[in-house]
Amino acid sequence: MVVPEMKAGRVALPVTLTGLALMHAAPAATWLPIVRRRLPALSGVGDPGHVALTFDDGPDPRSTPRFLDELRRLGCQATFFVLGEALARHPDLGRAIVAEGHELGVHGWRHINALIRWPGRVTEEIGLAADLVWSVTGERPLWYRPPYGVLTLESLVAVRREALRPVLWTAWGKDWTASATPASVLATLTSRPLGGATLLLHDCDRATDGDRWRSALGALPRLVDRCHAMGLRVGPLRDHGVAGSPDEEKRAGHESSLVR
Repeated sequence: MVVPEMKAGRVALPVTLTGLALMHAAPAATWLPIVRRRLPALSGVGDPGHVALTFDDGPDPRSTPRFLDELRRLGCQATFFVLGEALARHPDLGRAIVAEGHELGVHGWRHINALIRWPGRVTEEIGLAADLVWSVTGERPLWYRPPYGVLTLESLVAVRREALRPVLWTAWGKDWTASATPASVLATLTSRPLGGATLLLHDCDRATDGDRWRSALGALPRLVDRCHAMGLRVGPLRDHGVAGSPDEEKRAGHESSLVR
């Protein structure tokens, strides 16, 4: 009779560990478009008259200033999801981004998939990156986008503790691919409705080699022109009205006061 109990005990531990692993990794399914479309707030779906423009992986002195120049020329603001290690090396560039009217979001400390990190490391690095943004700019960040768009249970708990809002994207330009061109980036971004969309581009090549950011930079003026021609405003996530975000709650309160 002892043997079955021992077998049960031997099975229970792996089953428990498997269950914990599944719980930890389950949020990563939001990376899949079919799952993300069922979660509009996480995807960044917002005001149908607005398009949220976002950039990942900077800041980088070789390329980010070029995006700032182009955005200034176009009269647009955006959200830059920065890596802590990059911001630590170039704090003046982080301050320049905010001085231009853009906002900084947290993209983690290093560009590493959260599924392969040791327990506790993601929590630590999200906190470090959020504190650094605050220290450099004097403003607490509002948003978190994980590297590769991969969320885990640990990262969701960590961003809640830091009062950050996780947000992914409704469309990305695939500007990191070797074959990307300004035309291909524009075609990819505009293959779905633009109204209410959160668009993902990259202002540097942190996770790839070469100057692939040039395809995103080249697509910017045509993208903004396309949006304006459709009567859409282009701006940062803070103005996008994502469900449950501070700006959406503020707008809802204003509309409620008008009704009264």
